[in-house]
Amino acid sequence: MTINDKIHFKVITHEQVVFDDYVNEIYSKGIDGDFGVLYNHIPFMTALDIGVTKIIKDGNDDYIATIGGTFQINDNVAVILTDEAQLGSDIDVVRAKNAQERALMRLNQSKPDTDIVRAEIALAKAMARLKASAKYH
Repeated sequence: MTINDKIHFKVITHEQVVFDDYVNEIYSKGIDGDFGVLYNHIPFMTALDIGVTKIIKDGNDDYIATIGGTFQINDNVAVILTDEAQLGSDIDVVRAKNAQERALMRLNQSKPDTDIVRAEIALAKAMARLKASAKYH
């Protein structure tokens, strides 16, 4: 397989390019469900949910925690634009576990002033980070 048989994939946040390489396969979580794309996929665009994007390059899997955003592929160029994304290998597992515990504690307290939606989002972010980092830690 040559570079001509691969998808040029970028993950971009406001601050940085998190990932920029040629890959064989991309799998992610849209707001309407999970999806995957291969070389020569038809043009496609979707909003992303909080989750993990899996990439396969030359038989090796890598994972990126993607915190919402948009996914687009056209002419074998795929881009995720998002506010937050982290390579699984770069995630601070202790920090993610602490965030998960804080979110669960807020959800289990059931105080009237608890912002349930905010706690659920914090929990989803922490879980995505932990899942993306599992291969590396």
